[in-house]
Amino acid sequence: MSFNNLDQLYRSVIMDHYKKPRNKGSLDGDSVTIDMNNPTCGDRIHLTLKINDGIVEDAKFDGEGCSISMSSASMMTEVIKGKKVNEALELADIFSKMMLGEDYSDKYDLGDVEALQGVSKFPARIKCATLAWKAMEKGVSDQN
Repeated sequence: MSFNNLDQLYRSVIMDHYKKPRNKGSLDGDSVTIDMNNPTCGDRIHLTLKINDGIVEDAKFDGEGCSISMSSASMMTEVIKGKKVNEALELADIFSKMMLGEDYSDKYDLGDVEALQGVSKFPARIKCATLAWKAMEKGVSDQN
């Protein structure tokens, strides 16, 4: 597949998550709640996590922001559900390295998250892409 076709595929995956976000909303009951924002461009996220016995059983988000931040939140909630907390943190580290253009482990199937790789070429957008991931890291760290 040519670079242009791959780039277009990635854009369509990002826009699909933006227009039809997965896990949008919030969890009731005993859940971890994290609110974060990116004052640089106005992205705002409200993340709720249900963590039981060291496993992220469910994750939902709400908020507003650009297509990068909202699609990243959608993808992140999809990929961490069912993972152990330490695996979710590993995924956040992998994602951070991907955003910085560094080598990262291929230990996990990142699924749609890989569509965000191109964001690393736009330093001003990296904070947009990492907002939900930083919120998740804060939420699971507060649990330990």
